[in-house]
Amino acid sequence: MRITKENTIGLIIDIQERLFPVVQENEQLLKNCKILVEGLKTLSIPMLVTQQYTKGLGNTLPEIKDLIPNFEYFEKTNFSCYELPEIDGNLQELNARNIIICGIEAHICVLQTAVDMKEAGLHPIVVMDCVSSRTNANLEIAKERFRQEGIMMTSYESILFELTRSAGNQEFKAISKLIK
Repeated sequence: MRITKENTIGLIIDIQERLFPVVQENEQLLKNCKILVEGLKTLSIPMLVTQQYTKGLGNTLPEIKDLIPNFEYFEKTNFSCYELPEIDGNLQELNARNIIICGIEAHICVLQTAVDMKEAGLHPIVVMDCVSSRTNANLEIAKERFRQEGIMMTSYESILFELTRSAGNQEFKAISKLIK
């Protein structure tokens, strides 16, 4: 299935101050997520952001928050953010079918959200170099479950160039610059 900009949104799950320091390869994760978010912004892809129990886990990292114009987030306590009526309402309002997902933790909130979205007839796309867990074993378990559930996995570079479609596209130079 080819992913196009139409009917596509980005979903940033729980990249929060107290959770981020304990996930694997967190500095690389942050670098990759920043590139993805900048790329989605360049391509005019709308983005939704969630925070899991903000009181306990803190806010979205400033490095991510500052990249998103008019930053807002959806507070949640359920692991799957698709269970939030506000998320479903926004997806419907945006006519979103393809959901590009990054965030933490891969084996909990990202996984449960992707599974729920797939079951609802949406197309979750997990950007694997933009997700992490506290252990590599849990990240591997998440990957295996995504495969079993038929959930698409990709990299930030692959999805950004797929959304750009052509070197002749006006956003190509900006996307190329981000990825270098």
